[in-house]
Amino acid sequence: MVSAAFARTPRAAAGAPELPGVDPRASRVVEARDHDGELRSWHLLDSAPLLAERGVTPRGTLLAVHGNPTYSFLYRSLIREDIPWRVIAVDQLEMGFSERTGTERRLQDRITDLSLLTDTLSLRGPVVTVGHDWGGIVSVGWALDNRHDVAGMILTNTGIHQELGESLPRALQLATAPAMLPLSTSVTDAFLRTTLALSNPPLPREVQDAYLAPYRTRARRRGIETFVADIPASANHPSRATLERLAGGITGMDVPTLFAWGPRDVTFSDHYLRDLVERVPHADAHRFEGASHLVWEDADVAGLVSDWLARTFGDAGGPREGGDTLRPVSNYAQQAPEMHLGEAISRRASDPATARLPAVVELGEDGEPSREISWSLLAQRTEDIAAGMRAHGIMPGDRVSVLITPGADLTAVLYACLRLGAVAVIADAGLGTDGLTRAVVGSHPDWIIGIEKALVGARTLGWPGRRISVPQLPTVDRAALGVDTSIAELATQGREMRALGASLDAPWPDQDADAAVLFTSGSTGPAKGAVLTHRQMGAMFAAVGDTLELEADRGLVAGFAPFALLGPALGAPSVVPSMDITRPGDLTAPALAAAVDALGSPAVFTAPAALRNIIDTADDLDETGRAALARVPSFFSAGAPIPAPLLRELRQVMPAARALTPYGMTECLAVAAIDLEGIEAAGDGAGVCVGRAVARTEIAIAVMDENGATTGEISTDPGRTGEILVRAPHVRDRYLMLWGTTAKASRFEGWHATGDVGHLDESGRLWVEGRTAHVLATADGLVTPVRVEAAAESVPTVRRAGAAAVGPRGTQQVVVVLETEDGYRPGRARTPRPAEVPLQEAVRHAVQQATGLEIAAVFTTASLPTDIRHNSKIDRAKLSAWAEQTLQGRKAGL
Repeated sequence: MVSAAFARTPRAAAGAPELPGVDPRASRVVEARDHDGELRSWHLLDSAPLLAERGVTPRGTLLAVHGNPTYSFLYRSLIREDIPWRVIAVDQLEMGFSERTGTERRLQDRITDLSLLTDTLSLRGPVVTVGHDWGGIVSVGWALDNRHDVAGMILTNTGIHQELGESLPRALQLATAPAMLPLSTSVTDAFLRTTLALSNPPLPREVQDAYLAPYRTRARRRGIETFVADIPASANHPSRATLERLAGGITGMDVPTLFAWGPRDVTFSDHYLRDLVERVPHADAHRFEGASHLVWEDADVAGLVSDWLARTFGDAGGPREGGDTLRPVSNYAQQAPEMHLGEAISRRASDPATARLPAVVELGEDGEPSREISWSLLAQRTEDIAAGMRAHGIMPGDRVSVLITPGADLTAVLYACLRLGAVAVIADAGLGTDGLTRAVVGSHPDWIIGIEKALVGARTLGWPGRRISVPQLPTVDRAALGVDTSIAELATQGREMRALGASLDAPWPDQDADAAVLFTSGSTGPAKGAVLTHRQMGAMFAAVGDTLELEADRGLVAGFAPFALLGPALGAPSVVPSMDITRPGDLTAPALAAAVDALGSPAVFTAPAALRNIIDTADDLDETGRAALARVPSFFSAGAPIPAPLLRELRQVMPAARALTPYGMTECLAVAAIDLEGIEAAGDGAGVCVGRAVARTEIAIAVMDENGATTGEISTDPGRTGEILVRAPHVRDRYLMLWGTTAKASRFEGWHATGDVGHLDESGRLWVEGRTAHVLATADGLVTPVRVEAAAESVPTVRRAGAAAVGPRGTQQVVVVLETEDGYRPGRARTPRPAEVPLQEAVRHAVQQATGLEIAAVFTTASLPTDIRHNSKIDRAKLSAWAEQTLQGRKAGL
């Protein structure tokens, strides 16, 4: 509540009351002249006394400016021990606990007022400005007017430009309507409460009360009303010229810059982030998926800022020499031979011996070949599309979201993008609608090329990017979907240009230019976009091809749709089996056999989840199908480790195949590999043995302490458990719009931290034991989940097990959830039930014998929760959340 003294003097500033998370010693009132020359009282948070108490000399100042309707309380999290900078977070005049002057302040007035305040404070550089909402615009104005002191900028959920004629976000349209403006902003506190309600998760009651504290009366909310009224949407608005000056001026601010964003913001959406990235292309950006407008409340922005300041400025206030230390991991590795992506297509097409051989085979629903594309036709189609795309305005560096069913069209479009230098964004339908939407929107594509179903989704869900269909659509459909043109039309245009002698005359893209954004499975949180350069992607294709001994003359059956793109890069024909690409686990043995038969004796790739179904449907094979699968020379599956018993069963279906199970990830495929003979030679151990590092790849372990935290020690000694580190020429360059995630994964210089936990054995083989986030820090010590699960799965009748952790780290209890052979039902996850007593006893005994752990509880379920894309990785985080609620007596479901 506002103090009684403050209530008696409503115009003057007063110290803020006690607020949650705010040290009272940081709260102060300062008097300074405003733009009219009047002496005004400002309230601000200033961490200088706290730094002095700790004996810390600040490396610079963070000047934090709030927007509307918040105040300096928004930035309380910046005052922390790992930010050795002085934090000055102001309450703008008319806002927070600063003076109510009765003056209607325009944007330039606020910028001038802030400069006069900082002059009074004798604030000098290095200064990093921090802004949010309309405070972001004010902070940019201060930076432009005081650029001699500015060392960097941080902006969160703000907008620096609004096109004339462009509609304001709906939330602001309602608030700025003349009839609604005073009613929603000052007469009532609706605007303020609506802003607070945007937070995800909901704000605690005491935090909501703190935001409401300085705005309890209409007179004290008048600043909220005038702030909203100052939004310069029209050409004749008094603040329009200032906004234009700032939008142009920020493009010349060549200082380290960080954008931290909550993409669920209904006001400052990703549209405004895209605009800022275009204006400040050197900026680092991080999108906190799931966070909303009050991103400072929804996510650990202060933690991100701490890491960014340390990496960008080091121990000095000025930027590090050479800039940020986030050098790509691939730079530290032995390099692979350079490969121009798509060059193999041209080479096969120009060789008379191979030009007419199939490059891509498409199968109909009956499993029979319905379309064959030769190398010659694929090369011609790729060049035609690339020429047409360039003529249509698709330029090198443009991001192109490719949403096409695997087959000849997808292959031609992808390799046309790579030939042109456009960046292909690959997010497959296996992510599900929500995951695919997050991936497409988060990648900020310039273009979307898709089948009609994908374009309907793009239109309905408001995905960004100009749209291109695959086939030519009727005029009505084209208009309804907002489609520019079609791939069919672009190919025709490109073919005509080439016939007239105007072929695509462009060099191969630079090896260090971005080639593709490949999205992860989303099994450990929202799918992340891993950016690979042409050099890194070429090295990845080489690593996979070499490891799996993929022979060009035999080709590849891609039972996991994204891998249909691998074959053409290596000059190998490819085919996708007749299957639902969103459910790779549903692949049947007859469908796989038909695909194999289409190419003769190709290598086979599937998702791990498909293996059991292939084995279970093997009895449905006819003689032709059994003969086809008997010709398979090699089989491999990546996405999750494959246990030896499953590979042994698979050998009965593909008896001649060398069964490889490579370890890797979207960020770096492959890392290690092992075959069935290698697994049997390794024997039993803690975790799943995935073999030795592939060519040009190094593996190390970041050793963990008893609580599961990495200590900083990097080891290649056998038996040391910790986070698995990888160094290879095909490690991703970075994560798209996820600076913080890139920094965390690169925190060991020269290594990619995988997020997996494991150890090396005496023979240099890697054993994977789960995810670092799922390590069980119990009172008896550190135990990895795979060890618990493997022990549980050794019990007869147990099909699969998932280990969950309950309680605080260091004293966690372990819960095991089982699928049994008799009780398993494929499909969505089912709510677990307590296991029968004999099964409980058997599992407890097996786990105790293997790990020394006492299990808190044992449950069974018809189907464990898994990731969407591979249908194979157990979602242990979901299991743990369920177990935590269940053991507390609360009803919960999966």
